[in-house]
Amino acid sequence: MRDLHVSDTARQEALQLAESLRRKGIRDERVLQAIATVPRERFVPADEQTMAYQDIALPLKCGQTVSQPYIVALMTEALAPRPTDTILEIGGGSGYQAAILSQLVDRVITVERIPELAEEAEQRLRSLGIGNVEVHVGDGTLGWPPEAPYDGIIVTAAAPKLPQPLLEQLKPGRHLVIPVGDEWLQRLVRVRRDGDILHEEPLCDCRFVKLVGRYGWPET
Repeated sequence: MRDLHVSDTARQEALQLAESLRRKGIRDERVLQAIATVPRERFVPADEQTMAYQDIALPLKCGQTVSQPYIVALMTEALAPRPTDTILEIGGGSGYQAAILSQLVDRVITVERIPELAEEAEQRLRSLGIGNVEVHVGDGTLGWPPEAPYDGIIVTAAAPKLPQPLLEQLKPGRHLVIPVGDEWLQRLVRVRRDGDILHEEPLCDCRFVKLVGRYGWPET
């Protein structure tokens, strides 16, 4: 784990959050340690910081959200990240999911379609001394071809169906974790690519904001 620039109070609250997720069924010790290391309060709006270590989703600007910590941990655990991996994240938001991944892998490439959110996420990550996350602005449904293929892909917005470019950018035998469904309710699935064959494993029901883009939902 990387040593982040955080206060003792934040470390204690993050540790308590990690212990609560352990009780809810998260078993990967590396994921729990990452939750205990990253100060979620730095990734939520100022008027929501008193709620930062509760296991709930919190609102962001531009109609986006910071995902519930349990869902962040579940998706990260399902990805089965390795220390040498390069991971692609779609839907960077506040940068919290990328910060968790940064503790577990070599590199994180995150794509956010809203420039304002991408800029603020990059500033938060740098202020914590996280230097192995690259933030890009773009249509996340197209992935990020310059760095493909990836050791894992995690999508933090809901798609109506599996985006083909993401499947093409995933290394064989590795995982894509993504919510798929309609705009009101989705199923979180883990997809493993085996050549041209896809193996889908349902994880849980969930509700995310829409994945907007060419292979997702149209802009409204």
